[in-house]
Amino acid sequence: MLVSFLALILAQESVAQTEAPPPATPPPAPTCEGENYDAFDFWVGEWDVYVTGADRRPDGSPRIVAQSKIEKLYNGCAIRENWMPARPNPGGSLSGYNPETDMWEQTWIGSSPGQVYFKGQGVRTGMVLTGLWPNVGGPGRDGLIRMTYTPNELDGSVRQRGEVSYDEGESWGPSFDFTYRPTADAGQKDTE
Repeated sequence: MLVSFLALILAQESVAQTEAPPPATPPPAPTCEGENYDAFDFWVGEWDVYVTGADRRPDGSPRIVAQSKIEKLYNGCAIRENWMPARPNPGGSLSGYNPETDMWEQTWIGSSPGQVYFKGQGVRTGMVLTGLWPNVGGPGRDGLIRMTYTPNELDGSVRQRGEVSYDEGESWGPSFDFTYRPTADAGQKDTE
């Protein structure tokens, strides 16, 4: 009887093992690949930043206003900027493509209190991001900032042109205009 009982238990275990489905393979993790995720890759690099059109001083030396390190991180899902100006007020941003809104979103955090949130899209000629910047025109004078990033295929530079609107986008005026050039040899740098 004991032998029959043991045979029955072993048979049930054998049937249970053959009938049990194999463990489920977890689905692959979503990736941040493709045209939308790569739309801002032209900005990735280490840069010397100049006021556009004012790359040199009268004596011919470089007029670098900042250095900027732009990295693609987190499995290609984000682009992080580290803005290091020649004068105080460093900051940085974290940008990423949001498939739910089909928009690029950027959060800027500087050395002053508060954050600025931008949204936009890649365009044929680069990237355009817009956001409300509190006190950009002075205390109590908030403004929309529209940043247009345009790569220059000829020399590898990137232009970042900023415009400001104090009337909710009805009219725009210049705010800043920078050219990012690939970082020069560290021994040859001369900042303002």
